[in-house]
Amino acid sequence: MYVRDAKNRDEAWLLDHIEEMALDDAAFRSRDYVIAVDEDSNERAGFGRIRIHKTDSGELCELTGIGVLPAWREQGVGAHVIERLIETARAKGFETVYSLTDEPGYLAQFGFEPVDSSDVPEKIRERLETKRETVQPDAVATSIDIDDFAMPDRFREAFKNAAPHEAEAETPPEDAEDFGIDPDSATYKYDTGR
Repeated sequence: MYVRDAKNRDEAWLLDHIEEMALDDAAFRSRDYVIAVDEDSNERAGFGRIRIHKTDSGELCELTGIGVLPAWREQGVGAHVIERLIETARAKGFETVYSLTDEPGYLAQFGFEPVDSSDVPEKIRERLETKRETVQPDAVATSIDIDDFAMPDRFREAFKNAAPHEAEAETPPEDAEDFGIDPDSATYKYDTGR
């Protein structure tokens, strides 16, 4: 497994999975995303985004749109996506990173701490209100000083051996009714009379 920057060809895949997971896609730009990829199968396993907000007093950095496909969960994929986003933020000169999420416990494993909405910059507070109104009613603000980010060892080990889980439930076979065909009255070009 490795994490790479998203490419233009990843855009449709990203949009499909963002919609499927009901994640925030505000101001979508595929170049802002990173994607976790299985190096053996080239299968994409997870993704996340860094979003820069310009304000009168400077720029703010937000991690958003973090998702892991169900078959790849519990294997450190999300942790490595977050690590890559934090490193990107560090390279861009940010000292503090925000994330607005309805899963603050997950981010707490890496050093993110909840922040009262009255204590975050106005732009982040506006994003939090929008996110609560649109995709995550229970979202809270979290933040981390980049130097406080820590990757638990269990995620590093799991990521080294990550592999997709088997499908949890088999899809039932498709039949004629799925396509709007009445099997009792339909005729077929090569009907054998059975």
